[in-house]
Amino acid sequence: MSSEEACARALLDVVPMVMRVIRHHLVRHPSGLSVPQFRTLCYVSTARGSSLTAAADFIGLSAPAMSRLVDGLVEVGMVRRVVSPDDRRHVKLSVTAKGEAALREARTLAQAELAEAVSSLKTGERADIVEAMRLLQGVFGPEANNSNDDAVDVPAKPRR
Repeated sequence: MSSEEACARALLDVVPMVMRVIRHHLVRHPSGLSVPQFRTLCYVSTARGSSLTAAADFIGLSAPAMSRLVDGLVEVGMVRRVVSPDDRRHVKLSVTAKGEAALREARTLAQAELAEAVSSLKTGERADIVEAMRLLQGVFGPEANNSNDDAVDVPAKPRR
């Protein structure tokens, strides 16, 4: 097995386990955020003004599924949709103050739980993980994907 294959296998083996721990702690969070909602808030918070299509691509959902997820976040006041005045098919997303507060609190709680989980590792081992995550962020982060924010979005739902 090549080193690339061994790395890919390790990622496939470990990332789902880490996500399980994060998911476990998110469902206990008072905001009631699901993992896809949490990930969407994280993405929209860091990729300000991102399109619905870019968010869907990042999360791995279809545009209609992402539209429904965002509708739920809009309804609870965590995300705002801004329709382009030039073309109603283009929708930009932004996180509201309420969404930022929920995201910050959920991240803090999840981070504390993850810190507890890795506390038994030696300092050097934890440093290795931090370095590995930095490298992975460069490979898999939003800026590495060159997502096409000019893609046509699904229309925003009319306000009721």
